[in-house]
Amino acid sequence: MRRRRSFSREFKRETAGMALDQGFSGREICLQLDLGETGLRRWVEQLQFERYGSVQKSEALTYEQRKIQELESRSHRLE
Repeated sequence: MRRRRSFSREFKRETAGMALDQGFSGREICLQLDLGETGLRRWVEQLQFERYGSVQKSEALTYEQRKIQELESRSHRLE
């Protein structure tokens, strides 16, 4: 059984960017970096959402979306 690993936001963003911006296939990336395809697919989808201004419940990958999540959190605490 494979041990669950954790990755930094920066790693996720850069890896998803390899698929979106540099034209690498998901399979190539997963083989090269020893990643699961499901995780990579999630990172790519999340980065796409964030680039188009959508905020998801999971921890944001881009600086701008992290800032939005932080401000929303502050707003909820103040209410």
